[in-house]
Amino acid sequence: MILVTGGGGYIGAVTVRHLLRAGFRVRVVDKFLFGTDVLRDVFNQIEIVRSDIRKLDQSAFEGITAVLHLAGLSNDPTAEFNPTANREINAGGTEYVARLAKQSGVRRFIFASSCAIYDRGLSGNPDLLSEEAPVSPKAAYALSKLEAEEALLRLADERFQPIILRQGTVYGWSPRMRYDLVVNTFVKTAHQRGSLILFCRGEMWRPLVDVNDTARCYLTCLEADLNKVGGQIFNVSFRNYRIRDLAHEVKDALAGFVDVDIEFDDTPQTVRDYRVSTEKTERVLGFHPKVTIAEAVHDIASRIQRGINADFDNPKYYNIRWMELLHAAEEIVRNTGSIF
Repeated sequence: MILVTGGGGYIGAVTVRHLLRAGFRVRVVDKFLFGTDVLRDVFNQIEIVRSDIRKLDQSAFEGITAVLHLAGLSNDPTAEFNPTANREINAGGTEYVARLAKQSGVRRFIFASSCAIYDRGLSGNPDLLSEEAPVSPKAAYALSKLEAEEALLRLADERFQPIILRQGTVYGWSPRMRYDLVVNTFVKTAHQRGSLILFCRGEMWRPLVDVNDTARCYLTCLEADLNKVGGQIFNVSFRNYRIRDLAHEVKDALAGFVDVDIEFDDTPQTVRDYRVSTEKTERVLGFHPKVTIAEAVHDIASRIQRGINADFDNPKYYNIRWMELLHAAEEIVRNTGSIF
């Protein structure tokens, strides 16, 4: 049985279905801050443990052969909204879950890290960075991911073999849809405005990967020889894109769905800028992403045309908006007590 933390999240909801189709038994650990509807059609096929990863009981690991650790606060705005919680969950929570897994005899532990660790700020044409490149992230989100990686590698030995996946910015449709990821944002904005806005003239680079390819990479790691991949870091990306080129690719892919213009906004912005090499991932894991930007854009746009996730103002599609809403509601209930 596979334990998936964050199985109700954007990547997790897709991954759980891939695992089931591959014949795995699945136990999901999640607080379900975004609700349980994202797994409604597979509820009778999985086990559910409702828990904060920082308070997870060791009993959750009974019968588990591998862990996919996807849980955590995701993206820069959410991390900066509460840096303390971000570090406690992303770094401390990861180490806590890993220690429980190790104590329970679980040897294979796959961790969803981030290529944001490589960010050095806008440099115009960043180097192509391998997993061995020196990193010194400054943003709270990337720093918490790096601290989590370091904790996992300290725990690594013959009895515990973490596999760390530094994922590019993910795109594509998920039952727990997000419109705060660059490709998905472009598709949403094109439908809302008929235009795409490029900050800093779209000069920054970003590695990108589809959500289904991300799930496929987890499956590859579950089946790989642990003696060859354990204790190692792998970059996961379909391609590195300059954002202005990405905008034109999205525009072309949306032909037939919506007419799109491209606009520039030269207002100074804090942006991420990095490119990564996937040579090691291809050579050691034998993994090659398949889903193109155009294919993912077509999928999202066709769903929007059918009214799926077309309510663009719904705060559930934006991590920071949803967290702010839940936090405000929590404060109100704490002060007023029960509504009825």
